[in-house]
Amino acid sequence: MTIGVELEAQILRYYHVEKWRAGTIARQLHVHRDTVQRVLAQAGLPRIGTVQRPSQIDAYLPFIHETLKKFPSLTASRLYAMVTERGYRGSQHHFRHMIALHRPRPLPEAYLRLRTLQGEQGQVDWGHFGHLQIGRARRPLMAFVMVLSWSRQIYLRFFLDARMDSFLAGHAGAFEAWSGLPRVLLYDNLKSAVLERQGDAIRFHPTLLAFAAHHRYEPRPVAVARGNEKGRVERAIRYVRENFFAGRTVTDLDELNAQAAHWCAGLAADRPCREEPTISVREAFCREQPSLLALPENPYPCEPQQNVKVGKTPYVRFGLNDYTIPHTHVRRTLTVRASPRQVRILDGTELLATHERSYDRGAQIEIAAHINALVERKREARHHRGLDHLARAAPASQALLLRAAERGGNLGNITTHLLRLLDRYGAAELQAAIEETLASDAAPHQNPVRLALERRREARHAPPPVGIHLPEHVRHKDKLVIPHRLDIYDQIAGDANEHA
Repeated sequence: MTIGVELEAQILRYYHVEKWRAGTIARQLHVHRDTVQRVLAQAGLPRIGTVQRPSQIDAYLPFIHETLKKFPSLTASRLYAMVTERGYRGSQHHFRHMIALHRPRPLPEAYLRLRTLQGEQGQVDWGHFGHLQIGRARRPLMAFVMVLSWSRQIYLRFFLDARMDSFLAGHAGAFEAWSGLPRVLLYDNLKSAVLERQGDAIRFHPTLLAFAAHHRYEPRPVAVARGNEKGRVERAIRYVRENFFAGRTVTDLDELNAQAAHWCAGLAADRPCREEPTISVREAFCREQPSLLALPENPYPCEPQQNVKVGKTPYVRFGLNDYTIPHTHVRRTLTVRASPRQVRILDGTELLATHERSYDRGAQIEIAAHINALVERKREARHHRGLDHLARAAPASQALLLRAAERGGNLGNITTHLLRLLDRYGAAELQAAIEETLASDAAPHQNPVRLALERRREARHAPPPVGIHLPEHVRHKDKLVIPHRLDIYDQIAGDANEHA
């Protein structure tokens, strides 16, 4: 149990001045007796007014102190086994209590205040600020924070993930807002920055190294368990939580980032500078800005690139959503480049589609031209299949359609009606009717063909064809049924009575 300095002072005063026993102090101050004993042992003063009774552990204290000096983290249970082998016969519970009193305490580490030169260093970190519900998706709300170590100028931007593209976009936004960048950027052991670390051996993310090389700054990780080395960005994140984000309702990411930019340029820039308390952060940044590195002429492409395989439907899946592409590029592997606002789909260097990025789940983002082109293609395919079927059943139909095309007729309408006539009258009758129409001076249209079919049916005295094809049992449902004569049953009944 950790207690405050004031309570420790009370325990020592009641023990040494008022001559209270440890049990009395524990009861009156509502703390555990072991806590009182620990405070008295750490004070290192002899007990006053009491006679120290000998203990079984006294003979083993030199051995215990020497062992704990070599191995400070050795457990009390292991020490108990060691002293038991050497003749100790006390209880294990009392032994563990005594070890807690005699175990050496680590000395608190003192830190020097780190100072930097103007334009020399910046610090970067992510902060988690809950979640944002967008449609059917629940996205994490992440804050990218970069702070200049000398002027304490803050750059703040919120993202819906902590991926590498968002990480680099945050860097690029900060560099653009400051019109420069520091020579060194400190990183914690972020997954976005450090892939692997074993002791002093560090393996940075190759994309971050390429980004740093492009902007000519040095990425530098802080030591393990040394949060004080990047305390400026830690305090900046806490300042963002308490001064900007507290009590704020988030409904739109763009609106939130606009408010964050206004806060960074206003209230956050008006606070006193820690390095020069007589001036504000705004004035300190004006002094530091000329010392920053200049931005390169060509911006670094921060958009992520991902290869996606397209199935049989004209959609590309990216970020839990589907985006349309031209139907001519299905069954291929395409490239997706996404910024926080746009999704671009490419086939090599050819740009196929540009969509507004969606952060929903299961949404279909469509371009009407893509869907309309596919629908038109399907209609043409159905038309071509109908022409092939008609040409195989009635070869003369090709000549009829050719004449109709020369006169500007509607070939789709003619084909549709000829297919219906084929279903009603059969291939042989349709072929003969088309030949009769071609031999006459009639117009190349479906109506003369239909009249020719009717004349041939009447000449054969055939019934009119049924236009709807029904199943066998449905076609015979209304068939005329001749009932049996009822007097036959009377005769059978009369013969039976005579024999009886």
